[in-house]
Amino acid sequence: MTATDQRPVALPAADLVALGEVARDLLEQAPDMVDDPSWVAGARHHWERTPIALRHAVREFRRDCGPAGRLLLTGLPVGAGSIPDTPSAPGSVQRVPTLPAALLMLIANGLGDPAAFAAEKSGALVQDVVPVAGQEEFQGNAGSVELSFHTENAFHPHRPDYVLLLCLRSDHDGMSELRTCCSRRLLPELSSPTLRALFRAEFITEAPPSFGGEGDGTRHAVLSGDPTDPDLRFDQGATRALSAEGGRALAELSALVARHHEGFRLRPGDLAVVDNRVTLHGRSSFVPRYDGRDRWLQRMFSFTDLRRSRDSRPGDGSVLVK
Repeated sequence: MTATDQRPVALPAADLVALGEVARDLLEQAPDMVDDPSWVAGARHHWERTPIALRHAVREFRRDCGPAGRLLLTGLPVGAGSIPDTPSAPGSVQRVPTLPAALLMLIANGLGDPAAFAAEKSGALVQDVVPVAGQEEFQGNAGSVELSFHTENAFHPHRPDYVLLLCLRSDHDGMSELRTCCSRRLLPELSSPTLRALFRAEFITEAPPSFGGEGDGTRHAVLSGDPTDPDLRFDQGATRALSAEGGRALAELSALVARHHEGFRLRPGDLAVVDNRVTLHGRSSFVPRYDGRDRWLQRMFSFTDLRRSRDSRPGDGSVLVK
């Protein structure tokens, strides 16, 4: 894959078999808990044994995420025939090592270092994205209504560089879309007044509901860095402007996102990697049945420079406590 090639990456059958063997070998060495530092370290070493084609795709994506700002790996060996019922409890996470967790752990280490946030999903590294009864309208991973576009944890000073979303089970109707929109698609169409406004630190983003209301709102610019290829930091449901000009800029930005986003339907074994520095993501609505066969993604975060958050991770661990 090159920086301009945004097609889904389908590894050759032999590579999928080899990847499955590496993941199962990692799984055999797993302790009782996914979050055990020894297993995270083991995945880092096992990554070097994964097929060259996978490492090449991940390396090139990490260097340049291209105009779409996302990587889609299809048909990974998640053991679809042995996937248990979709969990339905609030705050569901994956604590016990599984084959999908091993795949996520491998690829997260290929992108950087896995880490999570203590205030969200109890700090688990592998998190379930599933509908929860009674939370249909929730703007977060437990909801089933349309999820608005956002930078993951836009309010936080240490946002993940990559969001990994691995599909274990599609929704019943097979219609729900993961949606993404990259700043590189939007930049040429933003007006000059909007660009100037978005580069000013005149916006506030509140912590999302998934953090349980913890964390203070953060003042920041929506666009930052190189004016020709800026980073994007925006949450449609949580970012507000501090000026009328900023409000008009957010309205223009949202209108362009609505026009230029891409949607794709994840199937079991598909892994979407979103470059959280330049790409927003969201989801279309779907109808859950709460029968054990609902849509089930597993999510993981990866950081290219874990050192930046050292003062937030006690003992140099994988969980940010502030």
